[in-house]
Amino acid sequence: MSESPIFVTRPELPPLEDFLPYLQEIWETRVLTNNGPFHQKLEAALCEYLGVPYISLFTNATLALVTALQALRVTGEVITTPYSFVATAHSLMWNGIKPVFVDIDPVTLNLDPLRIEAAITPQTTAIMPVHCYGTPCDVDAIRRIADDYDLKVIYDAAHAFGVQRQEGDVMRSVLNHGDLSVLSFHATKVFNTLEGGAIISPDARTKQRIDHLKNFGFVNETTVVATGINGKMSEVNAALGLLQLKHVDHAITRRSEVESTYRQLFTDVPGLRMLDIPANAQRNHSYFPILIEPGFGASRDDVYQALKVRNVFARRYFYPLISDFPMYRGLPSASAANLPVSHTTASQVLCLPIFPSLTDVDIEHIASIVQSTPSSTL
Repeated sequence: MSESPIFVTRPELPPLEDFLPYLQEIWETRVLTNNGPFHQKLEAALCEYLGVPYISLFTNATLALVTALQALRVTGEVITTPYSFVATAHSLMWNGIKPVFVDIDPVTLNLDPLRIEAAITPQTTAIMPVHCYGTPCDVDAIRRIADDYDLKVIYDAAHAFGVQRQEGDVMRSVLNHGDLSVLSFHATKVFNTLEGGAIISPDARTKQRIDHLKNFGFVNETTVVATGINGKMSEVNAALGLLQLKHVDHAITRRSEVESTYRQLFTDVPGLRMLDIPANAQRNHSYFPILIEPGFGASRDDVYQALKVRNVFARRYFYPLISDFPMYRGLPSASAANLPVSHTTASQVLCLPIFPSLTDVDIEHIASIVQSTPSSTL
């Protein structure tokens, strides 16, 4: 068992000596940004690895979300989930768009397609679902609704690097669904560039507009065609990303092993629910959430505190709900009565540590704390 604190995640980094030649090249060329050689190489490598047609790299995923909405000229109201990281809704507010919260499915914890249509108004222009914990949304149902009402679909795919779903006889990247998908390469993610993000585009014309928008709207030295921002990824981040790609398959495999060990240890624990493994999907094991339900004998916060005092720092992802924060709770759609599943889930969820270097001994230690919490609170 580790004597050091165990956090919910631990960023994966390649051997430093492997990264030094990349830095040496950057120091020699003095190309630091503006679509440099490492930037171009990483875009090409990610398209091949992920199985997507076009990708635009960003300095972070929040700027990518803001830009994706700009690229599709989204206005008015956008239907989204309250059960996510705040950047999902913040990106809407930064664009002057009103978020409309819709409840989640109790099994997948993704936006519930059965509740979307009731939230559509004449002002609705798009849907922004989240592939929560890397579990694919019901992309077919969402697309049917979007087509019926002429809505755009932008997926917050921050959790979904490398996630695929069965389509006919082949596995296909979930990132190919929607008008755009947005990835996060933050340090906590399965694949990181220290900090970064990306937008997946279906065609070259859309990618070109996105690339203009992320570079102040510049087309060339003297031509500006849009009110753009500075969202470009640096050469150092892109170079690290290229190196990280060599290790990401191993990282995902080890994450899968960590999850399997947890699932074995928590089998048949009363009141402790693990999410169903989605059928016909290849996951990335980015998170391991458990739900502490009434039959467990202790509350979620009891478990959270029991772990914390033993130097294990789990996280209550996602609590509070986005809809509970001051800038959102006045919206009609933020009413607790409108979001019963989201509120129940937010009060029960606890994401346990999961990362490749987590040892089996540490996993057993974490599981024993969780399982012993009910007796320790008596």
